[in-house]
Amino acid sequence: MIRIEGLAKRYGDVEVLRDVTAEIRKGEVIAIIGPSGAGKSTLLRCLNLLEQPTQGAIWIDGVNLLDRRADVPSIRQKMNMVFQSFNLFAHLSALDNLTLAPRKLRRVPRAEAEAKAMDLLRLVGLAEKADSFPDELSGGQQQRIAIARCLAMEPEVILFDEPTSALDPTTVSEVLPVIRRLAREGMTMAIVTHEMAFARDVASRVFYMDEGGIYEEGPPEQIFEHPTRERTRTFIHRIRRFACRIGSPDFDLYAMNAEIEAFCEKHILPRKTRDDLLLVVEETLQLYRPALQTAPLDLAIGYSERNQDLELVWEHAGPPADPRAGEHPSEDFGWSILRGLTEDLAYERVGDRNRLSMRMARR
Repeated sequence: MIRIEGLAKRYGDVEVLRDVTAEIRKGEVIAIIGPSGAGKSTLLRCLNLLEQPTQGAIWIDGVNLLDRRADVPSIRQKMNMVFQSFNLFAHLSALDNLTLAPRKLRRVPRAEAEAKAMDLLRLVGLAEKADSFPDELSGGQQQRIAIARCLAMEPEVILFDEPTSALDPTTVSEVLPVIRRLAREGMTMAIVTHEMAFARDVASRVFYMDEGGIYEEGPPEQIFEHPTRERTRTFIHRIRRFACRIGSPDFDLYAMNAEIEAFCEKHILPRKTRDDLLLVVEETLQLYRPALQTAPLDLAIGYSERNQDLELVWEHAGPPADPRAGEHPSEDFGWSILRGLTEDLAYERVGDRNRLSMRMARR
């Protein structure tokens, strides 16, 4: 239904979108996620020409929206948008907000438009608010009215620009079920959202956007469970990282421990977890002391807020050297500590570097 080819948007020297290419098929629900400033809302606004793209093509049902000969108003009627700030007409009742566009743009008779509007208000659970004005409604009710107003034009595609971002947590749950219902009924939708659980539940595909482009796309199971690219993993798992380089056997253990303590405090890790982490780091460093004579050792600690796991990755250059392959590792006290405090220990050779990975659960 929608094909985007080489889409770019610049404001002066600032490039907000760069070479975006994607397809949205009829009946699909596309969740668009990513960090703030990635270009998510700009992409939606370009799709219905609220923002004029700098270059590229947008095909809607086989018609290039950017072709000068295109009938843009009629194409826009196929693709309506729900904004984060509702944008209801404050001087009109809920019913009149729904009937205005069908009457003025599609020349629908008032009685027919009002009957359709009442059906839509029942769909979103607000038929009793037909005569209420926007300032008499809660944020969640206003957003449901905005969705019903969008449906009144019988669109083939709905674009949602962070539809719950202006709502408090108690009213978010009023809006999301309405969007879920539309998804079940086969409405084609593109939804910019920060509600990860909702995106995973409702989407047929997910676009992860970063630095103005679609960095990774795939079904929800892939993006949320097994993302293939590093930035996607970091965003999805909300991983926080600490990294340092140990340059010699005479490293400053106290200074490094202080930095690790600060990392743990910043992410509110329990005292037991901090103590276990410091012990694992100290014992692993004892194993690597011989290697430090010839090459520096890099340590990266990642904390996943989602899984509440800590991952430690140790790397150093040189010939293959699996630290687990010591003379009597099963009898070594340090190895006993590491096996007791970590859930996974894995060694691999990556290029010319040795990598030892460990995983710890938050305690």
